[in-house]
Amino acid sequence: MSQEITIPDEIITNKIYLIRDQKVMLDRDLAELYGVETKQLKQAVKRNIDIFPVHFMFELTPDENELLRSQIVTSKKGRGGTRYLPMVFTEHGILQLSHVLRSKKAKLMSVRITEVFIQMREALTDNLNLKLDIEEIKKKLSNHSKNIELVFNYLDELIEKKENPEKRNKIGYKK
Repeated sequence: MSQEITIPDEIITNKIYLIRDQKVMLDRDLAELYGVETKQLKQAVKRNIDIFPVHFMFELTPDENELLRSQIVTSKKGRGGTRYLPMVFTEHGILQLSHVLRSKKAKLMSVRITEVFIQMREALTDNLNLKLDIEEIKKKLSNHSKNIELVFNYLDELIEKKENPEKRNKIGYKK
């Protein structure tokens, strides 16, 4: 019987940030979700840095850290804030973390976080497809409106001919 971690999607989603055009999670948020200290998580990563390429994990620059700090309202250095720049992990880096932390909870939480990333990706894809469908409908309606205009022009000509019967050529047998 497999175990599952039941944590609402919103809790995980609220810990996902867009940095350098990548969806990432902060080391401290992951440590909290995995049930370890941030320091322990960072040490495990540093001991296994060779399995964390830059597209799996990177450290924030001071400017990125300040920008992020102002967005999520965290304490400044000297008032309980961190002394080191945070590490951020992409979806693939999060999976790697479960390998280096080696706890059952880390493995289960990595699966749960990956499920949320997948749901986010599917939602974005659905929105993109919807946008493409709307553009296609607009094109078709534009073509239909041109056709409708043409039909009305023909109807106007027919009405005009009906109102002016002398313009019509007589059809039939002549005596």
